[in-house]
Amino acid sequence: MILNGSPAARLPNNLNVSFEGVEGEALLLALGDVAVSTGSACASASQEPSHVLAAIGAADAPARASLRFGLGRANTGADVDYVVDRVAIVVTRLRQTSHPSRG
Repeated sequence: MILNGSPAARLPNNLNVSFEGVEGEALLLALGDVAVSTGSACASASQEPSHVLAAIGAADAPARASLRFGLGRANTGADVDYVVDRVAIVVTRLRQTSHPSRG
């Protein structure tokens, strides 16, 4: 997993990360029960990599494989735990599907 942006200078309820070896759109679709977006808010309607991610130095491939998570007042610790577990399972499965010999 690659953290996009500064670990310190960021919104406290927002996370943008990329997963190597996984297409963002495939991950988004596989996480059907999780509310998540690809790219950044400024590029959510575009298939192009976010110009914001490009400006902070993200290469095209990781920028296209990025997901944006946001937390709201109604989210609980259990919600976060569920999403973390779900993302880990789906990323592993997608990597195995894309590169069966990597496991």
